[in-house]
Amino acid sequence: MHLGRLYAVATKSTSRTLSSFFDDLVRCETRLYNAASERLRTEHGIVATQFEFLRWFRDNPGSRVSETATNFAAGIGAISKGIDRLEARGWVARHPNPDDRRSSLVSLTRDGDALVADAEETWAAALDELVSSTLSGEQVAAAGAALAVLRRALERERIGLPVG
Repeated sequence: MHLGRLYAVATKSTSRTLSSFFDDLVRCETRLYNAASERLRTEHGIVATQFEFLRWFRDNPGSRVSETATNFAAGIGAISKGIDRLEARGWVARHPNPDDRRSSLVSLTRDGDALVADAEETWAAALDELVSSTLSGEQVAAAGAALAVLRRALERERIGLPVG
């Protein structure tokens, strides 16, 4: 086989492999996220996005909205609206930023802290049930390591952040 043809075949094969990888990644993420979210809704009256915000603020007290948006690769407006909803339910509080009067800092309230602690057990159990029944610990570790490398590269280059 001619080298040019071999390269074309390899490129098509790689392209199909990456396309299949992406499709599987997105569909698995969507199904896992939806199933775990439904479990949170049933048991705690929250959805996965609310849980993730609460967990973020627990682990990063005093975060700015822009830092939160960067972490979730989402627009500042969408993140701010999500925080408004959490604040209205008494789970987070905004505080003035002493270093920048134009921004505020967000922290969990006691109620938010208690909710995320309870919901964390449900989240972990749902993921364990959904993933561990199919994949071995070694497979989870290998996939996790590969995705962590990819995520760090995307974040380092600030790829995939919303514009504006």
